[in-house]
Amino acid sequence: MHQVMPDSLTSNLSGSWNSSALRVLDEIMSTQSGAIEQAAQWCAQSILSDGVVHVFGTGHSRIPLEEFFPRYGSFAGFNPIAELSMTFHTQVVGANGQRQAMFIERVEGFAEQILANWNFPPQDLMMIFSVGGQTAVPVEMAIGARARGLKVIAVTSVVQNKFGTPRHSSGTTLSDNADLVIDLCAPLGDALVTIPGLETPVGPVSTLSAVTVVNEIKVQVADMLVQNGYLPSVLTSASVVGASKSKELFDAAYAEHARLVSQRLTGAVPSFRDPGMG
Repeated sequence: MHQVMPDSLTSNLSGSWNSSALRVLDEIMSTQSGAIEQAAQWCAQSILSDGVVHVFGTGHSRIPLEEFFPRYGSFAGFNPIAELSMTFHTQVVGANGQRQAMFIERVEGFAEQILANWNFPPQDLMMIFSVGGQTAVPVEMAIGARARGLKVIAVTSVVQNKFGTPRHSSGTTLSDNADLVIDLCAPLGDALVTIPGLETPVGPVSTLSAVTVVNEIKVQVADMLVQNGYLPSVLTSASVVGASKSKELFDAAYAEHARLVSQRLTGAVPSFRDPGMG
C-alpha cells in the first residue's frame, strides 16, 4: 500500500509520554517507598547472611532481572532467573516466536520444573516481576518458593493483577501468593498515551517502573551492606576507576556470583560463607 508522503511530519503529543511517565514514578515514590524499603531490608539481611535474592520474570519482565545483575553499578547477591523460552522476543514470529513464549508462560506445572534446578537455603529470597500477575508461571513460582520456605516479594501492577477473574486454576494471582507487594503503578493495559483517532493507547510504562524499583532497592541494599561492614564488589566502568581496577571488580563480582549460584544448583554441595567474614 503506497501513500503520498506529506512535506513534513509533526506531532502534537511531543513530551506527553514523558510527563505521564514522570507522574507514575512520582506515584511509586509517594505510595511504594515503604514497601521498597522493606524489600531492601530483606535483601540486605539475606546477602549479609550469605543468602541470595533470586529474581524471576517472564516476557518483558526479564528486563528488571538484568538491571539487578549484571549491570554497571550492580553487585553479586542477586540471581536473575530468566527462561529463554519465555523471554526471547526479538524473532517475534516463526521459530522462538512470541506466540510460543506467551503460550508457555500460561502452562501450569512449568514453574516446578524451573524450581527443581535449585536448592534454596532459608536465608534466600524470591522476587518475582510480572506486570499482570495472572499467568501461570509467575504465580506458581511464588507458590513454589513459599512452599520451599522462602519469602516472596511480588513486583506487579496491582490494578492489572486484580482485573477480571484470575486465570490460574488456584483462583489466585501473584499478589495473593507474596509476603510483600510492590505496586508498579502501571495502568490497565500499561500504555499511557491516547492518540486522537486511534482506538488503543500507546507507550507502556511498566519497564520504567520496574527498573526504578530495582535501582531504588539496589542503592538502599548497598548502603545497608556498607553500614554493616560488607563492601560489595560493584561492577564499575573503566572510565570511572581505570581499566585495571574495573577488571578487578568485575572478576571479584563474577567470582562471588559463581560461588553463590553454584552452591544452589541441584546436586551441588553447599559451602556457604560465614556471614561474619564480611
